[in-house]
Amino acid sequence: MSTPGGGSRAEQRRATQARILGHARRLFAERGYDRTTIRAVAGAAGVDPGLVMHYFGSKAGLFARAIEAGARPLPGGSAGEVAEQVLDRLRGSLVEEPVESLALLRSMLTNPEAARAFRSSAQLQKAPIGEAIPDDDADLRAALISAMLIGVALGRHLLALDHLADADPDRVVEILRPAVRAVTKAERPE
Repeated sequence: MSTPGGGSRAEQRRATQARILGHARRLFAERGYDRTTIRAVAGAAGVDPGLVMHYFGSKAGLFARAIEAGARPLPGGSAGEVAEQVLDRLRGSLVEEPVESLALLRSMLTNPEAARAFRSSAQLQKAPIGEAIPDDDADLRAALISAMLIGVALGRHLLALDHLADADPDRVVEILRPAVRAVTKAERPE
């Protein structure tokens, strides 16, 4: 069945949900979980707050959906291959950090659910790194790599640290390459 605005009701519903999610992602990224309200999301999306609740059930449900498109796990491989995968992922996040990740980063320090979601996402990234590292301290080394990446993303996108906020992503990767390769115990590139 078509409606006067064009498209089926199901299509309009999907478009409205997508619009709400887009505004929710942006607001969670800008304000964090605690300072983002259902009313603010609804206002930004041009809908009634009751509709947001109807589609997503709660603020926690909206947040869970807003951060769904999180990071993909690394493919894995040798220590050298994983080091380069990490650096490529870093380069991409320096160019444009996905708004889902920014929402999670901004919210993880003040909201326990966001912190749990972040730890789960980080574990997906950390596992292939740890598996590739030929060392008894592989898990610790993988955690250190994760902490480095988190710090760089926070510094660039949320804190806008001097020099890092506007740095060329390729230059940042070039500077960090020896450190990442050392922590992963990768052989020097040829």
